[in-house]
Amino acid sequence: MKKTAVAISLLALGLGIAGTLEAMPAFARKYQMSCKTCHNPFPRLKPYGEDFAGDGFVLKDKEAPRYTADTGDDKLSLIRDLPVALRLEAFATVNSGNGKSLDLATPYLIKLLSGGELFRNVSYYFYFFFSERGKIAGLEDAFIMFNDLLGGLDVAVGQFAVSDPLFKGELRLTYENYRIYRSKPGLSGIDLTYDRGVMLTYGLQGGTDLALEIVNGSGIGDSEGNPGGRFDADKYKNVLGRVSQAIGRSFRVGAFGYFGKEQGPNGLVNSVWMAGADATWTSPRLELNLQYLERHDDNPSFLLGSREVATRGGFAELIWLPRGDDSAWYGTGLFNWVDSDRDELDYTAAALHGGWVLRRNFRLVAEATYAFRSSSGRHPRFGIGLVTAF
Repeated sequence: MKKTAVAISLLALGLGIAGTLEAMPAFARKYQMSCKTCHNPFPRLKPYGEDFAGDGFVLKDKEAPRYTADTGDDKLSLIRDLPVALRLEAFATVNSGNGKSLDLATPYLIKLLSGGELFRNVSYYFYFFFSERGKIAGLEDAFIMFNDLLGGLDVAVGQFAVSDPLFKGELRLTYENYRIYRSKPGLSGIDLTYDRGVMLTYGLQGGTDLALEIVNGSGIGDSEGNPGGRFDADKYKNVLGRVSQAIGRSFRVGAFGYFGKEQGPNGLVNSVWMAGADATWTSPRLELNLQYLERHDDNPSFLLGSREVATRGGFAELIWLPRGDDSAWYGTGLFNWVDSDRDELDYTAAALHGGWVLRRNFRLVAEATYAFRSSSGRHPRFGIGLVTAF
């Protein structure tokens, strides 16, 4: 049966299963340049691509083509052609942990992406799920960016992943996610995924980067809706602060702290703090990313007399590009570890991922993951597919 499942998976690959992508082909169309300028392989960002995103999707060293419509009103900034792109994601997986030998998740999700400069130093970005797991999922990333305020301060207002100043989960190459960012004990609604609020970032001379977030809830997954049109379920605002430092051209270290509160339906409050450290080492052919995080909740079940719950974990990610920017092949390894006082959060897994870049916006992928410890026990998972965007 297992051999049959693998054979069917290979057939599904040949029929055109699409994989994950966060690149924006609309930018390549706008500037008439290759996706390779910013990505290698997509959606992973190169330093040039990180600068491009940080500058509000504007290439400072390249004049853009005529971008706004001439209406005769110099106070009106109207984009001539709205920049849009599509992302398709689907998988064929063999997973013994859920009691099913083969799952054809085709498509798993379909996204519409758009972003660009509205006018000088003001830009936007969003993506909308046409479908995720067979349902209309709505928005995740959706924000307005104000760039170069007060001598270099950047401000994003809207919805974004709280972990974006650390590592951007949407840009990873693996199907396996960064597990610690999604781990939350009991009934807590706080994690490091999507939230609405304000993000401020500032780069100092000498390679020091600062980030501050003030967030209050997103409403994502709230089956009860948002009473009164509010996205914040209580009176509290949560804060994340981060500092990182470049050491030479190849190494960066960082540290962050998160402090917040949330009120349960019975009026009891859970106080949460998180702290962690991270590091990145890069070379033309290798990139190593490391993250450690410690979390403490004093009442995640919102019960009288509840005990504090400690959760800790992190990940190690290694990306290999055998020929640097010209690599047609690449490999990625990801190790996840979560250890909590709540046993259902315990998780240890290793993933090996490989890809073959047929075109700059088209690549074949394969991934094998083994969960050494999880809520469903030990089990392997195998998946294949392909990645495309247009």
